Amino acid sequence: MSRLQEIRESLNLTQKELFEKSGISVRTIQRIEAGTEPKGHTLKVLATTLGISENDLLKKNEGTGELNYTLLKLINLSSLLGTIFPPANILLPLLIMFAKKQFNPLAKQIVSVQILMTILSFIIFMTSAFLKNWLALGNEFTLMVMVLLVLANIFVIIRNTAAIDKTKQLYFRLNFSFI
Repeated sequence: MSRLQEIRESLNLTQKELFEKSGISVRTIQRIEAGTEPKGHTLKVLATTLGISENDLLKKNEGTGELNYTLLKLINLSSLLGTIFPPANILLPLLIMFAKKQFNPLAKQIVSVQILMTILSFIIFMTSAFLKNWLALGNEFTLMVMVLLVLANIFVIIRNTAAIDKTKQLYFRLNFSFI
């Protein structure tokens, strides 16, 4: 449900009644409710007519309505392919998120956690490679660090999936978002 439709219905207005009050055509109202973002004069008139700010009319419905937790778990579990091909732990969840139009904070947080895991893994791996040469450690050290990083990422993904299933939120979450 679009933000305009949500506000219009909360005021018990039909599309025709909104047209009569605002002068914005029913077809334009239908387009906005179908997903077109209002701009310029249309945005100002609708906001004034509905008695809200323009920003309130433009806000996405991220925190309202039902979230598709099955799809959110799929987005999170798709990161597991990153254990085989590392860029996939960011790209695949992003592709699913955009394809399914899941722009809610939980989906953004899933991708942000994977971005952070990728950055940290890269830093830790490069540091271990440097230490291996500096401390004259064998190739087994680098292999062990790689395996531990992969296992840590798998653990984070599975633990977050279980938390989504149980508590409808992430177990490992950030106080910021990369997206």
